[in-house]
Amino acid sequence: MTCNASIETSPKLILAAARLTTRKRTDVIETHDIVRPPEELVSALAAIGSATASSELNRLGVRSAHIRGPVSFTPGTCVAGPALTLQFMPKREDLYQVDEYAEPEKQLHRHVLYHTRPGDIVVVDARGDMASGVFGEMMMIYFKQRGGVGVVVDGCIRDLGKVRELGLGLWLRGTTPNFHSQTDIFPTAVNVPVACGNTVVEPGDIIVADDDGAVVVPIKLAPALLAEAGSHAEWEEFSRLRLSQGGDLRTYYPLSEEARPEYERWRDAQANGGASLDARANGRDTDGGASA
Repeated sequence: MTCNASIETSPKLILAAARLTTRKRTDVIETHDIVRPPEELVSALAAIGSATASSELNRLGVRSAHIRGPVSFTPGTCVAGPALTLQFMPKREDLYQVDEYAEPEKQLHRHVLYHTRPGDIVVVDARGDMASGVFGEMMMIYFKQRGGVGVVVDGCIRDLGKVRELGLGLWLRGTTPNFHSQTDIFPTAVNVPVACGNTVVEPGDIIVADDDGAVVVPIKLAPALLAEAGSHAEWEEFSRLRLSQGGDLRTYYPLSEEARPEYERWRDAQANGGASLDARANGRDTDGGASA
């Protein structure tokens, strides 16, 4: 239909539109749950951190899994868990006129929390909006008591002081005193693919988040990532020790072929449980050369 085409306004059409609108407002809202990864997979990812996860994902072909924009508002917190997703869109008043406390069961930001199981992380595509607090204290109390561990929002929450007291991990763009749909956005979908911080997050993807930020790990890539990350973490531990003792950066980071035999001796000794963490026992002095 072109812009200048005539629009039928018969009583029959008007009645049909009214019925459609009424049905949309009164239907029961149903949202889907997510498929969660094995707990041991999540625990292993939590141990490696976001930086290693990002590096290893790059090796596996995912160039940037970092959710850009949200930063840690709870320094020192590291979490990993499956993503519950919530999507916001630009507000259109004929589609969404719900006030803060009016018709609460039609507000989808509540429905995403109804799916919470222990260990879950809720990821919100709030379009980078800095004027809408997608969650506040009461919603986060509920999320916490259902076992939720973290929140990643490409936007804001409110009641920050009270929410921090709950012990949740928080990765946000900022805070605001406004409620979720007070200004320019409104919640439109639960547990669908979202774009949070210009990064695609599928429902059930594993989020690894710490002081460096939040990273998205696709479940299907998690086993390969962990296989690579395990080796990486081992030699990094050795390299960290040697650098702290004055070792040569060129030798120990990244681990050079020259230093690999030394690393393997250290690793084997660690596995036997009887070795000192002092790598100098393996026959090198502190400037990276062979000891006399």
